Amino acid sequence: MGATFADEPLAAYVADVAKESGPLDVTEMRRASRLRARLRRSEPELPAVESIRIGDLAARLYRPSLGPLPLIVYLHGGGWTMGDLDTHDRLCRRLAYGAGAAVLAVDYRLAPEHPWPAAVDDVVQALRWAHASPSELGTTTPGVAAVAGDSAGGTLAALSCLRLRAEAPAALPDLQVLICPNTDLTASHPSMRSKARGFGLTADTVRFFRSQWVPDRSRWTDPGVSPLFAPDLSGLPAALVITAEHDPLRDEGEAYAARLRDAGVAVELRREEGLIHGFVTMDEISPACAAAGDRIAAELRVRLGSQHDRVDSG
Repeated sequence: MGATFADEPLAAYVADVAKESGPLDVTEMRRASRLRARLRRSEPELPAVESIRIGDLAARLYRPSLGPLPLIVYLHGGGWTMGDLDTHDRLCRRLAYGAGAAVLAVDYRLAPEHPWPAAVDDVVQALRWAHASPSELGTTTPGVAAVAGDSAGGTLAALSCLRLRAEAPAALPDLQVLICPNTDLTASHPSMRSKARGFGLTADTVRFFRSQWVPDRSRWTDPGVSPLFAPDLSGLPAALVITAEHDPLRDEGEAYAARLRDAGVAVELRREEGLIHGFVTMDEISPACAAAGDRIAAELRVRLGSQHDRVDSG
């Protein structure tokens, strides 16, 4: 019996992706990612979208209003090898608008030019910088309300919280939002087999990304690489973990949520039925994907206590 997808547009998209073939090549994957980004509408319009610097790192700040706002630090997906501020511009706009929060997108370094731990170092640097409430952030609630990321960005969000717990616990965000995260680079969970191909992201692609970011396979069980292997998860921020039914990474994300809960961390886990990996950037493709993204933003609005009215998106 075939898989059931959340709506027909998503099923058609998956069928089209399944027809594509070719070698896994970082340069070509980056080119395709940037092309997809150029085809997305840059909406909703916001009162302020500003390019800023965090030391050597480029970043972009999205504000749905000019008054005091909670801050979300957002980390894009892309297998640690691709993605940038432009590929996730629409997602960050939608998140800022829906959550009623300022969103700081961080352009962390990519593999293979900059393998692990470069990206983790960059995210920790950005979170420590944001925690200090620098003037570049404008009027925001002191500290970081949430660190959020999809796919590889979810991995970096989890790893940065583990690093900060040890190095600078005062700089920990209040909430970690992990959307389809890769938490175990050994790729050994059942969904890596049951969802290995035919659902957009393939298990082979996951393994390719892994080898680009952490070429030394002996490190794949290192807690600084795979958060699921951390021996102690206590003292970490509350977590919102979102997985997708048809995602090779589904089971490891859910296993991490269970480990967090067992360690006494407040966790909300939701599996989005009928959706695939990367759904948060597919709102223009599928109404079901758009609705799932809206749910995440609405949950953050409630959790962060955003009180201001949403801007009119036109």
